[in-house]
Amino acid sequence: MALEDNKAVDILALDVRNISTFADSIIIASANSNRHAKSISEKVVASVKASKESFLGVEGQSESGWILIDCGEVVINIMKNEIREFYDLEGLWGETTLTQTPD
Repeated sequence: MALEDNKAVDILALDVRNISTFADSIIIASANSNRHAKSISEKVVASVKASKESFLGVEGQSESGWILIDCGEVVINIMKNEIREFYDLEGLWGETTLTQTPD
């Protein structure tokens, strides 16, 4: 997975099929810095495009500490730790949506 290959940490997948109309899964991953988040997002986008998976766009700037990659059924959030803690997407979507990420 491009996230793990680029040293994203605390990768978490949420299954939101039953509570969301915009996506089936939300993936959240932490980056160590804005630069790291940008690098991860660029490589994830390249990987998605290379595999010919659905890709709708990227939102956010690396300076914000949060980059969102919209792949249609899957939305990937790459966040600096302090941004992730502040917005607490895991808490927002609830424990019942947590799924295991592949090793």
